[in-house]
Amino acid sequence: MRKLFIPLVVIVVIGVFTSLFVVQEGNRGIVLRFGKVLRDAQDNPKVYEPGLHFKMPMIDTVKVLDARIQTMNNEADRFVTKETKDVMVDSYVKWRITDFSRYYLATGDGNQANAERILRSKLNDRLRSGIGQRDIKDLVTDSRGQLMQDVLNALNKGYQDKSSEAPAAEAPATPAAPETGALPADNKLPLVNANSMAELGIEVIDVRIKQINLPAEVSDAIYKRMRAEREAVAHRHRSQGQEEAEKIRALADYRVTKIIAEAERQARILRGDGDAQAAKLFADSFSQNPDFYAFIRSLRAYETSFSSGNDVMVLRPDSEFFRYMKSPSENVKP
Repeated sequence: MRKLFIPLVVIVVIGVFTSLFVVQEGNRGIVLRFGKVLRDAQDNPKVYEPGLHFKMPMIDTVKVLDARIQTMNNEADRFVTKETKDVMVDSYVKWRITDFSRYYLATGDGNQANAERILRSKLNDRLRSGIGQRDIKDLVTDSRGQLMQDVLNALNKGYQDKSSEAPAAEAPATPAAPETGALPADNKLPLVNANSMAELGIEVIDVRIKQINLPAEVSDAIYKRMRAEREAVAHRHRSQGQEEAEKIRALADYRVTKIIAEAERQARILRGDGDAQAAKLFADSFSQNPDFYAFIRSLRAYETSFSSGNDVMVLRPDSEFFRYMKSPSENVKP
């Protein structure tokens, strides 16, 4: 009996551990029993919130799905505007899972790569349709916000075409198969618009256009043309500036020459007047006191002759030039 007790305890412990599973925060879990999604009494798929849960060991398998908001960066692609101009649009999408059972079945074992592949295809279709109805001017102005809102609504709600205008009562009882393959017949899902992302069990939260650029070959041609136009404008302005500079320089030279000539004329007139007045003063002074005038002129001659200190003069001692350097008695004539 004791020999059977230990294996029995081991089996019970293993059974308990295999029947427990933990769903981490930010995730949701669904339980598959023989490959089918486990449902509750109301026939709704069971979605397990974060925490500790139980399952049937060896029968049930747990699939954990990320319930957080996901970001899908869409690579830049070429689109054609209303005016048949090519543009390169770079965008991204934020989405999350809202129907975990549908998401698991529609994407093939909850493969996120499959979901993003389908989402990227639908996003490009919506962008192509929206951009094709607008010109480049609308895309770079406020109309871009309306474009993103239209794309968001189209992804979440889908669009109505002629084949889907039939009343809801006449709709088929089984949903159309998604792009990843047909759904199991015994995993019933509520009908949704096959053109919306609700078909995958996800909700698109936001659509944003990061950049709108022209293709490289078009951008190069436009930049070259713009550069040539700017260079032509710069050359024209530079030529006009040089012309104006020559005019200003010539006018300045003319004014300088005129001012200098006028100044020289005035200077010569003033110099002539000054010389005339000086001569008149000298003449008046000489006529009034010839001896004093001769004395002053001799002093100026002494100052001019002996100012450098290196002058050598060879004169007779009784020369008339030195008469004011003699004593007064020697200047008296007999």
